[in-house]
Order: sequence, then C-alpha cells, then structure tokens
Amino acid sequence: MVTAIVHINAEVDRISEVAQTVAEIDGVSEVYSITGEYDLMAMVRVPAYEEIAEVVPGRINKVDGVLHTETHVAFRAYSRHDLEAAFSIGLGDSD
Repeated sequence: MVTAIVHINAEVDRISEVAQTVAEIDGVSEVYSITGEYDLMAMVRVPAYEEIAEVVPGRINKVDGVLHTETHVAFRAYSRHDLEAAFSIGLGDSD
C-alpha cells in the first residue's frame, strides 16, 4: 500500500464542498480541514505508486474549487493505529 499526503488550497467559499467531493474519490481515505498554509489535507492510499498519478492530478486537481495541491509520498510507516479509536469520543463506554 502506498500512502500520499496531499495538501490542498481551495477557493475560500468552497472549502467544505471541495472537501466532500475529494473525500468521495476512490483512493482517498480521509480528508481534514487544517490550519496553516493549506486549507485541506487528503490521505491517499493506493495499492501501487503509479495510481497516485491517477488520483492526484487525474482526479483531485480536477475538482472544481481546487486551486493548488502539494503531494508528499510516504516512504515507510513506523506506526499503525486505528483512526476510529484515536478520534473516539467514548460514546457507549460505561465506566
């Protein structure tokens, strides 16, 4: 599995719409709104390196409202975690 982190600048009045559209693209596992130089961060997870070209310039960059992207490819994973558990708000837990 190849992981790429894609930083996205979007038209200000379309950030939410862009995020939702990007999140629906095959190969995009998560989309976050972020602080800093970029508006959004998308996590792309695909089976082969070549598929990053299909997802980023082929789909993400073509979403209406996307102004610019910057892509970083992960070489190696040092930790694995369950995102659902990491962001759990504890509903259903009885202590």
